[in-house]
Amino acid sequence: MSYRGMLLDERAELVELLRGLSEQEWETPSLCVGWRVRDVVGHLLQDTLSPLSYAAVVVKSRGSVERTNNALAQSFSGLTTEQLVDKLDKESGRLSKYSPRLMLSDLVVHHQDIRRPLARLRTIPADRLTAVLDYPDPFALPGRFTKGLRFVATDIDWSSGDGPEVRGPGEAIALAVVGRTVALDDLTGGGLPELRRRMS
Repeated sequence: MSYRGMLLDERAELVELLRGLSEQEWETPSLCVGWRVRDVVGHLLQDTLSPLSYAAVVVKSRGSVERTNNALAQSFSGLTTEQLVDKLDKESGRLSKYSPRLMLSDLVVHHQDIRRPLARLRTIPADRLTAVLDYPDPFALPGRFTKGLRFVATDIDWSSGDGPEVRGPGEAIALAVVGRTVALDDLTGGGLPELRRRMS
């Protein structure tokens, strides 16, 4: 399946999840520090902005990825939960103007940022998971965590890197290499102490 096809399927699954959440669950802290579930969804709506609008926020944030992400998430804070989901759903057809591969990596991780704290676990389809493992979000600077280590997924046929080994479910690896410390408890191997040190 194409990256665009996987992206659309991933977004459809997230929309289905969000439509079933209670108002209390929308206020639950996500895995993104300082962001509730509501804020993560607001962040994902940045993909609905035109490239020019996005660039304007980046300039106003003086090029800081963190400030840009926070500003974009806050820009949708006035919407109700129903409006957030409807906008996320409605805008799916406009995704072609951005890199589907990059957007898939971002979306899968943020989907898990929402699901894990809510204990709404799922099995990510192997093709999507492999795509994200092969191309972790570069804006998260994954190289600072992965350099000199070998990562091996135990539930799908995937491995990458050289050095002391870090093993575990592909989902946990995908989260760990972009800085989600909660995933470390699902991993094992001789390279895990070094990975923990880098993420501390």
